[in-house]
Amino acid sequence: MKNEKVLVVGGAGYIGSHMVKDLLDTGYDVITLDDLSAGHRELLSGGEFIEGGLGDTVLLDNLFSTHTISAVMHFAAFSLVGESVEKPLKYYRNNMAATAELLDSMIRHNVKRFIFSSTAAVYGEPVEIPITESHPCNPTNPYGASKIAVERMLKDCDSAYGFKYISLRYFNAAGADKSGKIGERHRNETHLIPLVLEVATDRRENIKIFGANYPTPDGTCIRDYIHVSDLTSAHLLALKSLLSGGDSAVYNLGNNRGYSVREVIELARKVTGKPIPAIEADKRPGDPAILIASSDQIKKTLGWKPEYEDLETIIKTAWKWHQKEASI
Repeated sequence: MKNEKVLVVGGAGYIGSHMVKDLLDTGYDVITLDDLSAGHRELLSGGEFIEGGLGDTVLLDNLFSTHTISAVMHFAAFSLVGESVEKPLKYYRNNMAATAELLDSMIRHNVKRFIFSSTAAVYGEPVEIPITESHPCNPTNPYGASKIAVERMLKDCDSAYGFKYISLRYFNAAGADKSGKIGERHRNETHLIPLVLEVATDRRENIKIFGANYPTPDGTCIRDYIHVSDLTSAHLLALKSLLSGGDSAVYNLGNNRGYSVREVIELARKVTGKPIPAIEADKRPGDPAILIASSDQIKKTLGWKPEYEDLETIIKTAWKWHQKEASI
């Protein structure tokens, strides 16, 4: 670990900033590359910061020429499902084409370890629950399509160049670092738990339930929620695997349990003690009814052990952060 330097692309964002903190706490040297279009520099816990985009080949070549990078972690994708349906080329340009530029620069400079933030959206409508890594990938929106395209690029780069990668398919990231110093902050918030907590802190009048007639017990979408710090602990295990000569792999990251939108709202009411008004709205295009992970593979292979498996606990960590945000 000593003198191992990790480049975190998109490190000023929600998950990226938690990753930077945990890498530094574990003893790695960290460089964050972020164009700050969605990230917040004040969420960074330390390390070197470079402002720029993952598709800037001149910047990337200079960075890899002047630093000895052991591995790259990629958190710089656009990730709004609805927007990807409305603006697909924006997503293919950033998530796929710009990532190809990053990979090309890495290979030119002989940097061949890569950890990729993928998504459950690569699966599309599930044909079986829970979803394993062998489930067919038929994404229902450009966001998921752009992610599976990168996974295929990575597989081809492994075959052609001996480029080793681990792709981590997240289900729904939630919560905040237990310190309360960093958490989830988006300029255009679309994630359910922070939206609900914005209602609880009087920054929003109500929470919209997008679709109430899905084929689920209460008619609302069911999702598998995973604490952001459990995500980063999985990344640390993936990094350790690659640095020790491990092979390329793809893993799901979830808690193997689903909660409906209504259940999330009820738990948030319990945690906050607030009424949190909810109103029904139209379905969003491209939203599968149920997404629940099987994360058995990463537990068995890398020894991953989630610390925050209970959704109420996850919401409590988010509530601590959002109360702080509301007081600013």
